[in-house]
Amino acid sequence: MRTLDAIALTLLIVGGLNWLLVGLFQFDLVAAIFGGQDSVLSRIIYVIVGLCAIYSFKFFGRLREEERAR
Repeated sequence: MRTLDAIALTLLIVGGLNWLLVGLFQFDLVAAIFGGQDSVLSRIIYVIVGLCAIYSFKFFGRLREEERAR
């Protein structure tokens, strides 16, 4: 599970940095690397990052458990 957590966190960071670039400079790095927003590869990356975001909701449960342990 720890490996999956690290992968999810890494992809969330990549996604967050991509959104930062979109917001500041209107530059989509994922689209630039993988052939545009409509390319199959870009859409796969967007879906994977989104799934990692959904998966990361479990971290809120861990935070609550740590707070209760204190």
